[in-house]
Amino acid sequence: MNPSQREMLKGSLDLMLLVLLETEPMYGYQMVKEVRERSGAALQLKEGSLYPALHRLEQAGLIEGYWQRRDDGADRRYYRLSAAGRAALPERKAAWQQFTAAVNGVLSG
Repeated sequence: MNPSQREMLKGSLDLMLLVLLETEPMYGYQMVKEVRERSGAALQLKEGSLYPALHRLEQAGLIEGYWQRRDDGADRRYYRLSAAGRAALPERKAAWQQFTAAVNGVLSG
């Protein structure tokens, strides 16, 4: 990923994580894989950006983290949308769509 793509990712990461968690709770590496797959490998999340974003969303009350024991006895931290996150998501999606439409309008002249 080039530097300009990294900057664009920073501006859209919170929304992408909320959308991922809209359908089911996920753990960190699962989110990394899902973003890679859904983006056709164009986006590669790193721990250095993923976990600060998850903590930021958790502190804002939009997601909740919880521990779950795996079959092998190890604990894994999962994240799910909170009620506030579920309520905020449609508005955030709409704001993103308005923003990208505006940028596309400028780019297309």
